[in-house]
Amino acid sequence: MKKYCAMLLPVLFLTFLNNTTAQDKAKVASPPATATEKMGDKNITIAYAQPSVKKRKIFGELVPFGKVWRTGANGATTFTIDKDVKIEGKELKAGKYALFTIPTEKEWTIIFNKKSDQWGAYDYSDKDDVLSVKVPAGKAAKMTEMMTFTVKDGKVSLTWDTTEVSFQVK
Repeated sequence: MKKYCAMLLPVLFLTFLNNTTAQDKAKVASPPATATEKMGDKNITIAYAQPSVKKRKIFGELVPFGKVWRTGANGATTFTIDKDVKIEGKELKAGKYALFTIPTEKEWTIIFNKKSDQWGAYDYSDKDDVLSVKVPAGKAAKMTEMMTFTVKDGKVSLTWDTTEVSFQVK
């Protein structure tokens, strides 16, 4: 009997641990998301984590104006293209980039950084920037609780709270 209990205990523990881990993944505060588009022979993929408003003031407080932001939560948001493109008329070579932004009330700087594998913006260095463009900040058509990227007809849009910012990919 003791032998049976000794064998059963680790099995029960592993079952409990696996169940707890699955439940924790379902409760992620900023779940992973992806936005993709195929433009002719080009593919765009944006991988990011979706933070929520949760009754907070987002831009100007949670996300300070005038400072580099990881543009999402957790690890840096990544922007991947498999062919060379133009972003707002400026060339960007095929590759995987960290997508950072510097928001202000009236315009945002969109930054493509060659160090795509970083956590947040803690290791961000402008020396690794490959391209940056400025785009106007806009008011979203409706409030969006979870930060969301969309890509349609080469237009990449980020919508969160009552703000929308877009840039063109060709």
